[in-house]
Amino acid sequence: MIKNILFLVFPFFSFCQGYTSYFTGNTTNITTNPEFGVCMMGGATEHDNAMKWLLQKANGGDVVVLRSTGSNGYNDYLYSTLGIPVNSVETLVITSVAGAINPYVLNKVANAELIWFAGGNQYDYISYFKNNALEDLLNAHVSVKHAPIGGTSAGMAILGNNYFMAQNGSITSAQALANPYTSLASLGHNDFLSIPFMNDVITDTHYDNPDRKGRQSTFLARLKTDYGIIPKGIACNEYVAVCIANDGIAHVYGDYPNYQEFAYFIQPNCNNINPIDNCQSGQSLTWNYGGEALKVYKVPGTMNGTNYFDVNNWQLATGFGGNWENWSANNGILTTVSGNAPSCALTNIKFDEDSFQISPNPIDNYFYVKGIANEKITVYDYVGKTVLTVAVNSNDFVDTSSLSSGIYLVKIESNEKIEIKKVIKL
Repeated sequence: MIKNILFLVFPFFSFCQGYTSYFTGNTTNITTNPEFGVCMMGGATEHDNAMKWLLQKANGGDVVVLRSTGSNGYNDYLYSTLGIPVNSVETLVITSVAGAINPYVLNKVANAELIWFAGGNQYDYISYFKNNALEDLLNAHVSVKHAPIGGTSAGMAILGNNYFMAQNGSITSAQALANPYTSLASLGHNDFLSIPFMNDVITDTHYDNPDRKGRQSTFLARLKTDYGIIPKGIACNEYVAVCIANDGIAHVYGDYPNYQEFAYFIQPNCNNINPIDNCQSGQSLTWNYGGEALKVYKVPGTMNGTNYFDVNNWQLATGFGGNWENWSANNGILTTVSGNAPSCALTNIKFDEDSFQISPNPIDNYFYVKGIANEKITVYDYVGKTVLTVAVNSNDFVDTSSLSSGIYLVKIESNEKIEIKKVIKL
């Protein structure tokens, strides 16, 4: 008696409803216990070891590939070529909002243990997936199910809390540096996907072909100027992948030293609290600070992802295998030179691990502090801004549901001492 029938790559067309499905695998849905991870690829051929890393986090479940053009190119690759067992791979080619919110599509995304965004045009994804039920399911995939997600090229472009929309087409570094507010530089901020460790991040791809350092530097200047945030950038050369797990360590995959394959982790110099020199519409960007406006960790990608950068707290500048660079813009010209790691106030904090204990850590929507009695709890973000103040007793929970993903400092004040703990919000 045959209990499970294996179907390999059959398409289901629903043109009138705005989507096409290509299915490979077992049609009986299963539920597994996935593990969070985000994998970002630079836009050329996928890195097999990085994709295996991501597939393993689905724990044998169902994979959904979302795209707006193309067909079933990922199905066999993810289902059988890489050798990581999964129950099924289904590619959904979505060509309209109607397709994005079709009940069939929503059901498949809701039941997926892994979601992968293919390349294409990120403005299609933003136009079709944003501000509707599909967006809600994508965010629940990582925030509720704690399941893996990733994308390449346009699929990587939408994974940051900030994103380049490409609403009016692409933009070169020269165009962006010459006028940060050109209509080509359409940016989104804090209104689409919310993925752990990607808060305040804007990504970029195809970093070596063509060179996109200047345009991403301009995007960072815009975000700092327009929203008053401390933005960060993650970028990949074409054959490079960055993979981040629950621990917040961003491992970089590539084929260095056979090829010049790098990822870049970009942040404003934490010692410069001044506004950007000149970031105005119709004028060339100047962001100098003595040639050190941006601190950049350039990491060679290796076949096994040995090199990494810790994105729990960028200013602590913890990485392995990379080199620091200084980037600056002067009258629309970007300069990149060798540099040193950022030196910030937080690096001098000593964390006492003896008395009070916080659990769980990493935290989700709450934490407890053991060993206290009516103590004052103050939570700071990574730049020292107070984000929460409460008075609690032992085993009272502290509600952190309003906090974004990232690293925080928890100051516990008792009559006898003050302790500072470091926590990670997923």
